[in-house]
Amino acid sequence: MRLTLLTVGRTDIPWVREGLDMYVSRIGHYVPFELREIPELKGVAALTREQIKEREGELILKQLRPADEVVLLDEHGREYRSLEFADWLGRRMAGSGRDLVFVIGGAYGFSDAVYARAAGKVSLSKMTYSHQLVRTIFAEQLYRAFTILRGEPYHHE
Repeated sequence: MRLTLLTVGRTDIPWVREGLDMYVSRIGHYVPFELREIPELKGVAALTREQIKEREGELILKQLRPADEVVLLDEHGREYRSLEFADWLGRRMAGSGRDLVFVIGGAYGFSDAVYARAAGKVSLSKMTYSHQLVRTIFAEQLYRAFTILRGEPYHHE
């Protein structure tokens, strides 16, 4: 099983990028892991939010393979405690054998077509985070989940 974090837009804030790179490297010790960034759309000033979501959605869907299990990071998704998320991830890895793709959308969220393609949604919080910052926060949670699954002394509860 491979894990992918697919994001719309590049991470261009240096300290956010440094944290993201650190956790991407750490996750790679546990599972094949890839960060894929879809470039932000150019010339969108004349487009509506819905048009932007549709165009971004087309780019997201092109990155997915038919067998991928797609999970959206979405404000309306299920919230997990870290131990619960680790358990959920462990069951996915043990059971399906399908590659797991987590998707972080652009500033306006996802198109209906992307929602239709998703197998699930996860919310990191009831609060809203910058779509750049959430990448690092989620990567840290993935890393934390693997340390929990392996019984390593990173998570304290």
